[in-house]
Amino acid sequence: MTMEWRTAEYVFPGHPDKLCDAIADAVVQEVGRREPRGLCGVEVAVHRDHVYVTGQVAGAGVGEIDVDGLVRDVYRTAGYDETWRPAAEDLVVEVNLCCRDFEDGEDFFRGVADDQTISTGYAVDLPGTNFLPPEHWLAWELSRRVSALAVDCPELSLGPDGKLIVLTGREDDEAWLERLSVSVQQDDAGDHIVLQRSVHEVLEKALDDFVAAIPGFRRTLPSEVCVNGAGNFATGGPEGDNGLSGKKLVVDAYGPRVPIGGGAWSGKDFYKADRAGGIFSRRIARAVVLAGAASECTVTLGFFPGDERARVFSIRDQDGRVLDAERWGGLFDLSLERSGDRYTGACDLVDIARFGHFTSADRPWEVLGFDDRPTGSTGACGLALVGSGSGA
Repeated sequence: MTMEWRTAEYVFPGHPDKLCDAIADAVVQEVGRREPRGLCGVEVAVHRDHVYVTGQVAGAGVGEIDVDGLVRDVYRTAGYDETWRPAAEDLVVEVNLCCRDFEDGEDFFRGVADDQTISTGYAVDLPGTNFLPPEHWLAWELSRRVSALAVDCPELSLGPDGKLIVLTGREDDEAWLERLSVSVQQDDAGDHIVLQRSVHEVLEKALDDFVAAIPGFRRTLPSEVCVNGAGNFATGGPEGDNGLSGKKLVVDAYGPRVPIGGGAWSGKDFYKADRAGGIFSRRIARAVVLAGAASECTVTLGFFPGDERARVFSIRDQDGRVLDAERWGGLFDLSLERSGDRYTGACDLVDIARFGHFTSADRPWEVLGFDDRPTGSTGACGLALVGSGSGA
């Protein structure tokens, strides 16, 4: 059996790019609260104490949104304050959004694609990882736990910025974590040795969950655990690097082994083809795996400008075998109307921007049900769409 190596990364909520994604989605969330069919195309950039919010939003009342306040709330909840700068109160927020009401009848056309997109969805038969590639799930889980040290262990003097990389190995029926690199912002006064010890403790506890989630996973420590390998990491966040929304597309999706397809999700409403397509393709892939038709499934779909419903281009299993796209795609209502009506206001978009669209079984699109089928459909392959995030 050939040795297989897989790698993945994840970033903390205070990472500059993730600040931008969270700000963009905070705007989307507020637009949806005021106008359920609201249009959003928002981009964000950060550098030092400056934040730039650009793009377009449309719908009733969107001109009254306090974008400046949303920006500061995102910084504050990410952990930026007088200790870890830039503090929310000190930001220079420049908003250049085109905010307008709908033109007559414009809201009717929200169910029509205003752009093209290619979207890729993926699922693997691992309920313990919420059907995500194991290396991607490991990176997310460790990132979530290590970033929590900033609040749980204030004596470590940790800041909000950070990231990590995992390298996993697999041979025959065994899998393991081979190497781990953690970069986490720490004040000069913090004890690096204690930080290393704390990361090892987090890893020790996480290994039990990894063993339970991934069949054949060995409970052995990695051959290498590197903490702040480049040395001092006291200056981080936007003070250490600029950030842009939409730069962490691989982190947002499935990690580097799965093609990402098209455009960014954060900053776009659920009627937008990019965001709807990413969700639709994931749902089809999960249905194929839950039905037992494949142990892995990759779905490629897209929209042409003017389309009301996604076009399913290909569905492939773990061996590259082509599955019936019309049959599986026919199980779902793949219309933009369905996506926008169902998911607008259904979840906390700031949390999703920070921690992922598919990492939790509680995300509304991660639950499959009988009401997923298009009107008038009787089902294409006898699959009872009752699969949940638990793999039921």
